[in-house]
Amino acid sequence: MSTAILTGQPVPGSSIEGDLRSLGFDVRVAADAAEAETLLAGVPGEQRVALVDARFVGHVHALRLGLTDPRFPLAAIPGAVTAQPAGRQALTRAMARENSAGGGTTLVDSLADRIVTALDADGTEVHHPELGSLVAAVPADPQARNEARQAVTDVDDEAVRLKSAVKSRDGFFTTYCISPYSRYIARWCARRGLTPNQVTTASLLTALIAAACAATGTRGGFVAAGVLLIASFVLDCTDGQLARYSLQYSTLGAWLDATFDRAKEYAYYAGLALGAARGGDDVWALALGAMVLQTCRHVVDFSFNEANHDATANTSPTAALSDKLDSVGWTVWVRRMIVLPIGERWAMIAVLTAATTPRITFYALLIGCAFAATYTTAGRVLRSLTRKASRTDRAAGALADLADSGPLAQGVAEALKKPARGLPGFTAPAVALLGGLAVALTAGLTGFGGPWPVVAALAYALTSGLAVARPLKGALDWLVPPFLRAAEYGTVLVLAARADVNGALPAAFGLVAAVAYHHYDTVYRIRGNAGAPPAWLVRSIGGHEGRTLLVTVLAALLTASQFTVALTVLAVAVALVVLVESIRFWVSAGAPAVHDEGEPA
Repeated sequence: MSTAILTGQPVPGSSIEGDLRSLGFDVRVAADAAEAETLLAGVPGEQRVALVDARFVGHVHALRLGLTDPRFPLAAIPGAVTAQPAGRQALTRAMARENSAGGGTTLVDSLADRIVTALDADGTEVHHPELGSLVAAVPADPQARNEARQAVTDVDDEAVRLKSAVKSRDGFFTTYCISPYSRYIARWCARRGLTPNQVTTASLLTALIAAACAATGTRGGFVAAGVLLIASFVLDCTDGQLARYSLQYSTLGAWLDATFDRAKEYAYYAGLALGAARGGDDVWALALGAMVLQTCRHVVDFSFNEANHDATANTSPTAALSDKLDSVGWTVWVRRMIVLPIGERWAMIAVLTAATTPRITFYALLIGCAFAATYTTAGRVLRSLTRKASRTDRAAGALADLADSGPLAQGVAEALKKPARGLPGFTAPAVALLGGLAVALTAGLTGFGGPWPVVAALAYALTSGLAVARPLKGALDWLVPPFLRAAEYGTVLVLAARADVNGALPAAFGLVAAVAYHHYDTVYRIRGNAGAPPAWLVRSIGGHEGRTLLVTVLAALLTASQFTVALTVLAVAVALVVLVESIRFWVSAGAPAVHDEGEPA
């Protein structure tokens, strides 16, 4: 139970007590600052507490936004301030100072607002939610109170709440084909006590059933799979809208929302491949290629954002042109659609699954994603080359964590740290690209079982170590992590294809999926300012260069059938290690309480 302390004399006809109780607060009344301080001291430290002026006039949703959002230790709107346990000490100190200054006399102006001013003066961060057309005020006289009440009547806060449940920036398909009705599903769920995590889990189960339908290989199964995939996406939109509608943000929800989308999509790829195999068509290489391409696209997004989100002098002519195009309405939707975001992508997959074959579906997916990746990466390269920006140590550290270097690459990086200082700025992405191309091409151009891929993998370990030997602060250094991802995933794909035995590509699919999960997990830890996964985890699974070398050694020493078994065992081992550590972290008290609003493409 949360506690709200009403400060000052109650106003006849005011609904503030009932409004606060409807939001889950136990309401207590303080006549002056001294009594408010006493009541505050009596509230258990593990509870949320709010100070609200008894003269407050406003919408219930304004109170909800200001007083119940779990993501912020301290938050305030006009006439009200709240603190969670993490912000309780700062609130208590500010209250004590205000009480001392005011001598505990009867309140004239708003105590809550004075406390917020004191917190701001101390440099304490207080969240002030954007209220828009919602009303939150402390009228000074009866006339002002009547005007404020009329303003409340003139605005339908439920309509505002429904509208704000939808992300302000989304894809065309999501905006016009899903959100117009999914917001009402979110409200239906909220009124029945369902949580975003339950809806997220339902979305995952629906997608897994869709994958199972696709795996039947029948036309009826493909049609059902397409319909269920769209249904899963509707639920995927609903869970975030429910979180925003009811302000049910949580650490576990952030983790589920961040990882389940990838699990759903890649499981569906596997289902399509299994269904095609039942019809005599082997498309596992296409399924694995689609997963590799999509994951590398996301790494480009993540790396670029981490490299530039806190850069200084962050301007470029390319960015200015992009902003200018955003001012022309139709170009906004065209540019959002051509990058094939999740809504457009899943709609395309669903329709093609129902109407065509898995092979055609994967061809369209690969072509569309390749074009989108080329478009976005080229634009970001141009921005980086024309941008005069100084990148921070934090950005360099995030890129180094995203690189996922193991003991071999780290040892090389340490040995080459001093010589690397004199190399040109483009060295890091150049050597990462060349080393990755060398090992992937060698694996593809030589016969399965030869020694040359092992030699190339050793060279790759050296080049990847050189790539991270100095801080990644160059204009294009954000390309290093995606180049390394492409090298590792591509090598596994090529060697499995060259094995040319049943089961090799599905085993490779499982291995890449497990490693990709580890890389996504790293991204969301960094986004939550929790740092990278522990060093022991990276060492235990070898780092990208260690896994690449191990796979080439296995291919050189084992027969194709034995290689398939080895890939399966490696996939299971990596999945177990990273999943156990990931689950331990995200359900722990130390995990970041974040909710990802920016869905990757």
